[in-house]
Amino acid sequence: MKLKPRLDPSPAIFSITVVLATIIRFPVFWCQETPYDICSQSDSCGNFEFGYPFWGLNRPYYCGRLGFHLTCQLTVPELIIESVNYRVLVYNSRTHTITVARSDLWSNICPQYLHNTTYNSTLFNSDNFGQVNVSLYYRCQENTSVTMDANYRLSCDVNGSRRNDSYFSPNSLSVTNISSFLMVQCNNSITVPVGGAYYDIASESDLRYALQEGFRLEWMANNDECDRCIKSNGRCGSNATSPEQFVCYGSGGVDAKSSSLGIVLASFGAAIAVVVVGFGIFFWKKRREGPEGANDQIEIFIKNYGSLAPKRYKFSEIKKMTNSFQEKLGNGGYVSVYKGQLPDGHLVAVKLLSEVTGNGEDFINEVASISRTSHVNIVTLLGFCFKGKKRALLYEYMPNGSLDKFLRGDGLRLDWSTLLQIAKGIARGLEYLHKGCNTRIVHFDIKPHNILLDEEFVPKIADFGLAKLCKKKESIVSVMGARGTAGYMAPEVFISSLGGASHKSDVYSYGMMILEMTGARKHTNARRTSTSEEYFPDWIYKQVEVGGNLGDNGVTTEVEDELARKMMMVSLWCIQSNPSDRPSISKVVEMLEGSIESLQVPPRRFESSPSRPFQGTPS
Repeated sequence: MKLKPRLDPSPAIFSITVVLATIIRFPVFWCQETPYDICSQSDSCGNFEFGYPFWGLNRPYYCGRLGFHLTCQLTVPELIIESVNYRVLVYNSRTHTITVARSDLWSNICPQYLHNTTYNSTLFNSDNFGQVNVSLYYRCQENTSVTMDANYRLSCDVNGSRRNDSYFSPNSLSVTNISSFLMVQCNNSITVPVGGAYYDIASESDLRYALQEGFRLEWMANNDECDRCIKSNGRCGSNATSPEQFVCYGSGGVDAKSSSLGIVLASFGAAIAVVVVGFGIFFWKKRREGPEGANDQIEIFIKNYGSLAPKRYKFSEIKKMTNSFQEKLGNGGYVSVYKGQLPDGHLVAVKLLSEVTGNGEDFINEVASISRTSHVNIVTLLGFCFKGKKRALLYEYMPNGSLDKFLRGDGLRLDWSTLLQIAKGIARGLEYLHKGCNTRIVHFDIKPHNILLDEEFVPKIADFGLAKLCKKKESIVSVMGARGTAGYMAPEVFISSLGGASHKSDVYSYGMMILEMTGARKHTNARRTSTSEEYFPDWIYKQVEVGGNLGDNGVTTEVEDELARKMMMVSLWCIQSNPSDRPSISKVVEMLEGSIESLQVPPRRFESSPSRPFQGTPS
């Protein structure tokens, strides 16, 4: 009797898993079990609680609308409008109104960067509140032939000295030709709205008070549709691929209808499951190897994410927006980054993988990880391309590139105040990854190359190819082999006896990077000899402990000395050998924002990370 060969059960199991995952939309990559559930939650900052159309803080972008991005600076909510930050003074969700004031003019009417106050009139309406504009003129010629009333002069600090070479021109100024004259005689000017009650501003003190009182706006973001959505127990939001389009999630909304349809489709899918399994067995061999398997994972990912998935582009579209990859921004390993432009004119950075490695798990991991994030210090993923061996990621364009170019010692330098602000921003971004989502994200590759800087040097964490996801209650992350970059990698990642990798591994990498920003690595590198390989945290520890001279690190004033020592001391806490001795990233933020007197010198317990080539420093 001849026995019939048995089918390998693994293909059948695989096919059934694929079918069930597709039918019940199993959230393989989701941060929440139902992604839009978070849209029903308000987000707080200070005494305010914000809902639709505002997003940011811990609300993903699809819970709000473009043009309503919020950040929280300590306890002060700030709204970002046309790249300018505004302090939120009054918020009224019932009347859809908000009162805001320019953050850069809050305590200094002579800001470093000059921006007009502009906003999209289709999103904000100010006509009902009678606001007026005040013009501010800076760096005016001193030998002016027109006599300006002293009341209209501004005292601005220029190169350390106070000079009366700036003016303001309120609407009540009767001599209209003076404004025209100032436009010619002054190098810069900006226009700022103030409330209608401040139509007659007669002095600099009046101006300061008016600017701090702010002005009122009414937002127009499908207000009526949102009200109807809420009454039907839905959640207001926007389309992930077309953020200008309103979407009502949940009961009574778009997703509720989709859910009802999903039940019908699930029933129908169960009936044909056997047929699908049969085809799954037949095509198992072809799908098991090569990029096709990765493409299947991408398709499942897109189905699971639904309208929240990043926009998928064809490779021909990628080639067109980069002008056939004409302008390269940088490269490393198997990755090249090119400058591109979307059809609507927005600039993008296109990360192109020049060589396919594995089955695309790292690529999918990066798309899945960063898609769930929404934070001012996390780079925004705008889309991706995945077809066979062609893989690309589209990110928001960062004019100042990556942090590493300012650490090479080739002339590009950042002042200590900017370095500290960058350090704080990176820490806030990591705090969001570690705490801001139901699933903790551990980056595992924090280094200067992966920190991008926008036009105002606001840092944004990028490159999530090595990121791992774990539940918040889990302290240890399972990783296979060393994970990260030599020189920044936490010792527990490659020394198992130290307890295993965790979110504290990111804290270690952060500490090593901040030490490099202070110039510690370059300074120690210059003192190395052929017979001595001094580990640079040991050297910097000595300087912090005994209060050594930091002149070689580019410190020239007492203020700079305090900023440098604060960054060094916090970094030394971050690189403690035992992960339990390191502070959480939330504590790091608190330490950076506090005074240096509140900091204690950490224990001298360091473990060297694998060495890497010296890269330089800004100081």
